[in-house]
Amino acid sequence: MANTHSTEPVLQAFSVSHSYGVRKALSEVSFNVFPGRVTMLLGPNGAGKTTLFSLIARLLPLGHGSMKLCGTDLATASDQILSQLGIVFQQQTLDLDLSVGQNLVYYAALHGLPRATARERMAVALTRLELQGREHDRLRDLNGGHRRRVEIARMLLTRPRLLLLDEPTVGLDIPTRRSLVEFLHALAVEENIGVLWATHLADEVEAGDDLVVLSKGRVVQTGASTGNLTEFLEKESELA
Repeated sequence: MANTHSTEPVLQAFSVSHSYGVRKALSEVSFNVFPGRVTMLLGPNGAGKTTLFSLIARLLPLGHGSMKLCGTDLATASDQILSQLGIVFQQQTLDLDLSVGQNLVYYAALHGLPRATARERMAVALTRLELQGREHDRLRDLNGGHRRRVEIARMLLTRPRLLLLDEPTVGLDIPTRRSLVEFLHALAVEENIGVLWATHLADEVEAGDDLVVLSKGRVVQTGASTGNLTEFLEKESELA
Protein backbone atom coordinates (compact mmCIF):
# COMPACT_ATOMS: atom_id res chain seq x y z
CA MET A 1 0.00 0.00 0.00
CA ALA A 2 1.92 3.04 -1.21
CA ASN A 3 2.06 6.22 0.78
CA THR A 4 4.59 9.03 1.01
CA HIS A 5 6.57 9.28 4.23
CA SER A 6 6.03 12.36 6.31
CA THR A 7 9.20 14.19 7.23
CA GLU A 8 8.05 14.22 10.87
CA PRO A 9 7.72 10.85 12.64
CA VAL A 10 4.97 10.47 15.22
CA LEU A 11 7.25 8.21 17.26
CA GLN A 12 11.03 8.20 17.47
CA ALA A 13 13.09 5.77 19.52
CA PHE A 14 16.77 6.53 20.10
CA SER A 15 19.09 3.83 21.50
CA VAL A 16 16.42 2.52 23.88
CA SER A 17 17.64 -0.11 26.36
CA HIS A 18 15.92 -1.74 29.29
CA SER A 19 16.90 -4.38 31.82
CA TYR A 20 15.05 -6.47 34.41
CA GLY A 21 17.78 -6.82 36.98
CA VAL A 22 20.70 -8.51 35.22
CA ARG A 23 18.59 -9.60 32.24
CA LYS A 24 18.69 -7.19 29.33
CA ALA A 25 15.35 -7.05 27.52
CA LEU A 26 16.20 -4.30 25.01
CA SER A 27 19.56 -3.11 23.75
CA GLU A 28 20.11 0.09 21.73
CA VAL A 29 16.77 -0.05 19.90
CA SER A 30 16.21 2.79 17.40
CA PHE A 31 13.43 3.27 14.83
CA ASN A 32 10.76 5.72 13.61
CA VAL A 33 7.01 5.44 13.03
CA PHE A 34 5.53 7.76 10.41
CA PRO A 35 1.96 9.05 10.07
CA GLY A 36 -0.19 7.32 7.49
CA ARG A 37 1.90 4.15 7.64
CA VAL A 38 1.87 0.78 9.40
CA THR A 39 5.09 -0.26 11.11
CA MET A 40 5.16 -3.97 11.90
CA LEU A 41 7.09 -4.92 15.02
CA LEU A 42 8.14 -8.51 14.45
CA GLY A 43 9.99 -11.07 16.51
CA PRO A 44 9.59 -14.33 18.42
CA ASN A 45 8.43 -14.53 22.02
CA GLY A 46 11.03 -12.98 24.29
CA ALA A 47 12.33 -10.65 21.60
CA GLY A 48 11.38 -7.53 23.59
CA LYS A 49 8.16 -6.44 21.89
CA THR A 50 6.09 -6.28 25.09
CA THR A 51 8.83 -4.40 26.95
CA LEU A 52 9.05 -1.86 24.14
CA PHE A 53 5.29 -1.30 24.17
CA SER A 54 5.34 -0.92 27.96
CA LEU A 55 8.01 1.77 27.67
CA ILE A 56 6.08 3.68 25.01
CA ALA A 57 2.92 3.50 27.13
CA ARG A 58 4.97 4.66 30.15
CA LEU A 59 4.03 1.56 32.10
CA LEU A 60 7.78 1.13 32.67
CA PRO A 61 10.36 3.86 33.30
CA LEU A 62 12.86 4.40 30.50
CA GLY A 63 16.31 3.61 31.83
CA HIS A 64 18.50 4.34 28.83
CA GLY A 65 17.94 6.17 25.56
CA SER A 66 14.99 8.39 24.70
CA MET A 67 11.71 8.44 22.82
CA LYS A 68 9.71 11.24 21.28
CA LEU A 69 5.95 11.34 20.69
CA CYS A 70 4.91 13.94 18.14
CA GLY A 71 8.30 15.61 18.59
CA THR A 72 8.11 15.82 22.40
CA ASP A 73 10.28 13.83 24.80
CA LEU A 74 8.00 11.05 26.03
CA ALA A 75 9.50 11.11 29.53
CA THR A 76 8.29 14.66 30.16
CA ALA A 77 5.29 14.77 27.80
CA SER A 78 2.16 16.55 29.03
CA ASP A 79 -1.26 14.89 29.20
CA GLN A 80 -2.15 16.76 26.01
CA ILE A 81 0.74 15.11 24.16
CA LEU A 82 0.02 11.70 25.69
CA SER A 83 -3.57 11.96 24.45
CA GLN A 84 -2.10 11.59 20.94
CA LEU A 85 -1.36 7.95 21.83
CA GLY A 86 -4.00 5.22 21.52
CA ILE A 87 -3.37 1.65 22.68
CA VAL A 88 -5.14 -1.63 21.95
CA PHE A 89 -3.71 -4.29 24.24
CA GLN A 90 -3.65 -8.01 23.52
CA GLN A 91 -5.96 -8.58 26.47
CA GLN A 92 -9.30 -6.88 25.95
CA THR A 93 -10.09 -4.05 28.36
CA LEU A 94 -13.79 -3.48 27.65
CA ASP A 95 -16.49 -3.89 30.27
CA LEU A 96 -18.50 -6.83 28.96
CA ASP A 97 -21.56 -5.98 31.05
CA LEU A 98 -21.93 -2.52 29.50
CA SER A 99 -23.23 -1.65 26.05
CA VAL A 100 -21.07 -0.53 23.15
CA GLY A 101 -22.20 3.05 23.65
CA GLN A 102 -21.62 3.01 27.39
CA ASN A 103 -18.06 1.76 26.96
CA LEU A 104 -17.32 4.55 24.51
CA VAL A 105 -19.05 7.32 26.47
CA TYR A 106 -17.25 6.42 29.70
CA TYR A 107 -13.90 6.37 27.93
CA ALA A 108 -14.58 9.77 26.40
CA ALA A 109 -15.53 11.16 29.81
CA LEU A 110 -12.27 9.89 31.32
CA HIS A 111 -10.42 11.85 28.66
CA GLY A 112 -12.42 15.01 29.29
CA LEU A 113 -14.32 15.10 26.01
CA PRO A 114 -17.54 17.14 26.11
CA ARG A 115 -20.59 14.91 25.78
CA ALA A 116 -21.70 16.46 22.48
CA THR A 117 -18.22 16.01 21.01
CA ALA A 118 -18.06 12.45 22.29
CA ARG A 119 -21.43 11.58 20.75
CA GLU A 120 -20.45 13.08 17.40
CA ARG A 121 -17.13 11.25 17.30
CA MET A 122 -18.73 8.03 18.51
CA ALA A 123 -21.20 8.07 15.62
CA VAL A 124 -18.37 8.61 13.14
CA ALA A 125 -16.18 5.88 14.69
CA LEU A 126 -18.98 3.30 14.84
CA THR A 127 -19.89 3.97 11.22
CA ARG A 128 -16.22 3.79 10.20
CA LEU A 129 -15.92 0.40 11.91
CA GLU A 130 -19.24 -0.89 10.50
CA LEU A 131 -20.83 -0.97 13.95
CA GLN A 132 -23.63 1.51 13.30
CA GLY A 133 -26.83 0.38 14.97
CA ARG A 134 -24.92 -1.64 17.60
CA GLU A 135 -24.62 1.17 20.16
CA HIS A 136 -27.08 -0.46 22.58
CA ASP A 137 -25.75 -4.01 22.20
CA ARG A 138 -24.09 -5.44 25.28
CA LEU A 139 -20.40 -6.28 24.75
CA ARG A 140 -20.91 -9.77 26.11
CA ASP A 141 -23.23 -10.49 23.18
CA LEU A 142 -20.69 -9.50 20.50
CA ASN A 143 -18.18 -11.85 18.88
CA GLY A 144 -14.42 -11.35 19.23
CA GLY A 145 -14.02 -9.45 15.99
CA HIS A 146 -16.72 -6.94 16.87
CA ARG A 147 -15.27 -6.46 20.35
CA ARG A 148 -11.92 -5.61 18.78
CA ARG A 149 -13.64 -3.10 16.54
CA VAL A 150 -15.25 -1.49 19.59
CA GLU A 151 -11.82 -1.17 21.21
CA ILE A 152 -10.47 0.54 18.11
CA ALA A 153 -13.52 2.81 17.91
CA ARG A 154 -12.87 3.75 21.53
CA MET A 155 -9.28 4.72 20.72
CA LEU A 156 -10.42 6.86 17.78
CA LEU A 157 -12.55 9.06 20.04
CA THR A 158 -9.44 10.99 21.13
CA ARG A 159 -8.19 11.20 17.51
CA PRO A 160 -4.72 9.84 18.27
CA ARG A 161 -1.78 10.36 15.96
CA LEU A 162 -0.13 7.10 17.04
CA LEU A 163 -1.91 3.78 17.54
CA LEU A 164 -0.16 0.90 19.34
CA LEU A 165 -1.58 -2.53 18.53
CA ASP A 166 -0.37 -5.42 20.67
CA GLU A 167 -1.28 -8.66 18.86
CA PRO A 168 -4.79 -7.27 18.16
CA THR A 169 -6.03 -10.29 16.20
CA VAL A 170 -5.21 -12.99 18.76
CA GLY A 171 -8.10 -15.44 19.12
CA LEU A 172 -9.94 -14.32 15.98
CA ASP A 173 -10.89 -16.67 13.16
CA ILE A 174 -9.09 -16.28 9.83
CA PRO A 175 -11.82 -14.35 7.92
CA THR A 176 -12.35 -11.94 10.84
CA ARG A 177 -8.60 -11.48 11.27
CA ARG A 178 -8.15 -10.76 7.56
CA SER A 179 -10.96 -8.21 7.61
CA LEU A 180 -9.43 -6.44 10.60
CA VAL A 181 -5.97 -6.39 9.00
CA GLU A 182 -7.35 -4.78 5.85
CA PHE A 183 -9.36 -2.26 7.85
CA LEU A 184 -6.43 -1.17 10.03
CA HIS A 185 -4.14 -0.69 7.05
CA ALA A 186 -6.79 1.44 5.36
CA LEU A 187 -7.39 3.37 8.58
CA ALA A 188 -3.72 4.34 8.86
CA VAL A 189 -3.78 5.91 5.40
CA GLU A 190 -7.22 7.51 5.51
CA GLU A 191 -6.87 8.99 9.01
CA ASN A 192 -3.12 9.70 8.67
CA ILE A 193 -2.39 7.72 11.84
CA GLY A 194 0.97 6.16 12.56
CA VAL A 195 0.46 2.51 13.55
CA LEU A 196 2.96 0.37 15.46
CA TRP A 197 1.70 -3.20 15.28
CA ALA A 198 3.28 -6.06 17.24
CA THR A 199 2.60 -9.43 15.63
CA HIS A 200 4.08 -12.85 15.05
CA LEU A 201 1.71 -13.69 12.17
CA ALA A 202 3.30 -13.40 8.75
CA ASP A 203 0.06 -12.89 6.82
CA GLU A 204 -0.64 -9.65 8.70
CA VAL A 205 2.34 -7.99 7.01
CA GLU A 206 1.45 -6.26 3.74
CA ALA A 207 3.71 -5.08 0.95
CA GLY A 208 5.01 -1.61 1.75
CA ASP A 209 4.65 -1.91 5.53
CA ASP A 210 7.64 -0.62 7.48
CA LEU A 211 9.40 -3.41 9.37
CA VAL A 212 11.21 -3.45 12.69
CA VAL A 213 12.45 -6.96 13.44
CA LEU A 214 13.60 -7.69 17.01
CA SER A 215 15.69 -10.62 18.18
CA LYS A 216 16.89 -10.97 21.76
CA GLY A 217 16.21 -7.30 22.41
CA ARG A 218 18.09 -5.95 19.39
CA VAL A 219 16.88 -4.59 16.06
CA VAL A 220 18.18 -7.02 13.45
CA GLN A 221 16.29 -5.73 10.42
CA THR A 222 14.45 -2.61 9.28
CA GLY A 223 13.04 -1.50 5.96
CA ALA A 224 9.95 -1.89 3.83
CA SER A 225 8.18 -5.22 3.43
CA THR A 226 8.02 -6.72 -0.04
CA GLY A 227 5.00 -8.78 0.96
CA ASN A 228 7.08 -11.93 0.43
CA LEU A 229 5.60 -14.42 2.90
CA THR A 230 8.37 -16.99 2.33
CA GLU A 231 11.04 -14.40 3.06
CA PHE A 232 9.38 -13.50 6.36
CA LEU A 233 8.92 -17.11 7.43
CA GLU A 234 12.60 -17.78 6.77
CA LYS A 235 13.56 -14.77 8.89
CA GLU A 236 11.21 -15.89 11.67
CA SER A 237 12.78 -19.35 11.62
CA GLU A 238 16.25 -17.87 11.93
CA LEU A 239 15.23 -15.80 14.98
CA ALA A 240 13.35 -18.54 16.84
